[in-house]
Amino acid sequence: MKIYQLNSKQSIPISKQEAWEFLSNPKNLKVITPDYMGFHILSGGDRPMFAGQIIEYIVTPVFGIKTKWVTEITHVKEGNYFVDEQRFGPYSLWHHKHFIKEIEGGVEMEDIIHYKVPMGILGQMVHPFLVEPKLNEIFNYRKAKLEELFGKL
Repeated sequence: MKIYQLNSKQSIPISKQEAWEFLSNPKNLKVITPDYMGFHILSGGDRPMFAGQIIEYIVTPVFGIKTKWVTEITHVKEGNYFVDEQRFGPYSLWHHKHFIKEIEGGVEMEDIIHYKVPMGILGQMVHPFLVEPKLNEIFNYRKAKLEELFGKL
């Protein structure tokens, strides 16, 4: 069983409170997701984030195939971090930690994702050609969008 890891860090010139308010609002996930992914929240995004929150949405990650994705917010430390885990969706495992740390002139945001692709050895074979590049593309888009919205540090 191969578990992959993706790490992403970014610094932007806003307060920790501003970063938290933006990143912990499920509705803002659409803002930082590429349009071609057809991101749409079906339920669970209408309240401030809390541990135990279930969020259901539709995404179209590859080949125009709509996929239902259900995540649970499993941990929240107000203003500092939260964790979402896939309960149903395209991965065999998806565990995503979001950290916000105050630094000089703004905040550093860090994402740490552990994930496992489905379909055993076949999934592992397509990972370097399909899954990994797609995830990198999505997180590069997020970085660019956050810089566009808040500036670069």
